[in-house]
Amino acid sequence: MTATQDRPQDSPDFLTATRAFYDTVAEDYAAHFADPLADKPLERALPAAFAERVGPGAAVADLGCGPGAVTGHLAVLGLGVFGLDLSAAMLAVARRDHPGLRFEQGSMLDLPLPDGALAGAVSWYSSIHTPDERLPDLFAELYRVLAPGGRLLLAFQTGEEPRRLENPWGHPVSLDFRRRRPEDMIRLLAHAGFTLAFRAVREPDDTLGEGVAHVPQAFLEVVRPG
Repeated sequence: MTATQDRPQDSPDFLTATRAFYDTVAEDYAAHFADPLADKPLERALPAAFAERVGPGAAVADLGCGPGAVTGHLAVLGLGVFGLDLSAAMLAVARRDHPGLRFEQGSMLDLPLPDGALAGAVSWYSSIHTPDERLPDLFAELYRVLAPGGRLLLAFQTGEEPRRLENPWGHPVSLDFRRRRPEDMIRLLAHAGFTLAFRAVREPDDTLGEGVAHVPQAFLEVVRPG
């Protein structure tokens, strides 16, 4: 969910809670979501189109990479990708399962990257733990690290109310998963300076095991002008 490490004692409460949650569930999460793009042709098509637009070998960050499955997929597509996550336990799984890739620990709100360092960034369901009031900070930071012409691909669940997940796989932890309206995200991204390139919303599909989270899935691609 990185070279300068985000220190737990300095973290806002939501970062501490998010880190603790994923540290606790990392192995079960990785087993359950071993291939999050399997049987999802739209979800596979979007990173492929993104990879074609940023170009072969382009420097890309998978932000909130978790156990690294999407990072690995982006690498197969030919990108020069690395993963970043808050959770040390998630990163341990990612390094074990994808030994040829680079994974770092840190926060999306304080990226250890110089201005304009990336051709692309992916936030695949990783902004869902950021409180609404911190989204402008998040998008400003993503804008900062993208080069002019750089692209950002986001995925998130749509809706008005958060979902609170408690005791997953029997672990005594809980965390809020925030759902957002695409038009609200587009407005905040535009305020940060991004230009919208693509939007899509996929309706729920119970054949994909989405019965518990029976809400539409949103996908946005935005560009830093240049």
